[in-house]
Amino acid sequence: MVIGESVLRTTTPAGDPAWLATGYETVKSLLGDERMVGSRPEPERSNALLAGRGDHQQMRRLLTPAFSARRIARLRPHVRELVDGLFDGMERGTPPVDLHEALSFPLPALVICELLGVPYEDREDFRRWSDEAAHMEEPARSQAGQAALMAYMLRLIERKRREPAVDVISDLVAASDQDPEALPPRRVAEIAIRVLFTGHKTTADTIDKGVLLLLTNPEQHAAVMRDPGVVRGAVEEIMRASHPVPNPGDKQVFGMLRYASDDIEIDGVTIATGEMVMLSLRSGNLDERVFADPDAFDVTREANNHLGFGFGGHFCLGAPLARLQLQTVFGTLFQRFPTLRLAVPLEEVRRRPGMLTGGIAELPVTW
Repeated sequence: MVIGESVLRTTTPAGDPAWLATGYETVKSLLGDERMVGSRPEPERSNALLAGRGDHQQMRRLLTPAFSARRIARLRPHVRELVDGLFDGMERGTPPVDLHEALSFPLPALVICELLGVPYEDREDFRRWSDEAAHMEEPARSQAGQAALMAYMLRLIERKRREPAVDVISDLVAASDQDPEALPPRRVAEIAIRVLFTGHKTTADTIDKGVLLLLTNPEQHAAVMRDPGVVRGAVEEIMRASHPVPNPGDKQVFGMLRYASDDIEIDGVTIATGEMVMLSLRSGNLDERVFADPDAFDVTREANNHLGFGFGGHFCLGAPLARLQLQTVFGTLFQRFPTLRLAVPLEEVRRRPGMLTGGIAELPVTW
């Protein structure tokens, strides 16, 4: 039922009552509102780790050095090396190949594992647990995945305490040892899990989405092929544009999960303290009052102030790292594989149902 022009009462796929905030200005306003926090009143409920919990400002303060512009810039040659290596692996194979398994998943997993200090050989385990944790429709399954991630990360933290290295988890452990009351080991694990989850899963899904958008929009594909200078704009448009494969049952209510730390009056309604709010970044990015012809995918779109990375205090710390990977991929993919195309009709590409981040199961391509 619609309560206001842009704030609606709804329920999550897991059956939890929530508000759904829609439209660019409303979503942007709430993203910039300090009363919108990651903590939830019932942390034992599903997706507590992934939705966010604890001191948001503390997490940003601890992680900001790891994602500084200077540090990310130093990673550029290494990311290019990783991308080229994955392309070499694709070329050694026989098409068709699953681009998700060949490129979209391993690249961000490699990058975030190196940054955090998570052993890359554990990738299949944390991918399985992340998939379990991200289930919106099955709370028990989500809780089991979160528990497995927590147990794994606590073990890794103890290993880093014994054998510190040059990585983010070692830095967090050192900070915890200096002030264990303010930063206990479990809080370190929560922060590391959120970075690991968002650092590999959302970037992988965006690579898949971008490839689909470009392969199904020949003029935009040609523009990227013709002018490498278009790539930066193309990445921003990929972040803004709607996914070319609809969610099962057209469930487009997923959004950034936040909670009201105080009563918030907006658009004629009151979001009460403790209530869940789903911030629909998708609806904001498709708001025709802000974006001309919002349903069109246009890699040359100007003034693309999308909300794909959030806004204000909820702007994604990892945005520079995600942009680096996306720009590297889309700046080189079609040069290495100029005849790249889908190996199946678009209608046969399937989204994963009930997942917090959406995404697709596989992306068959040939060349």
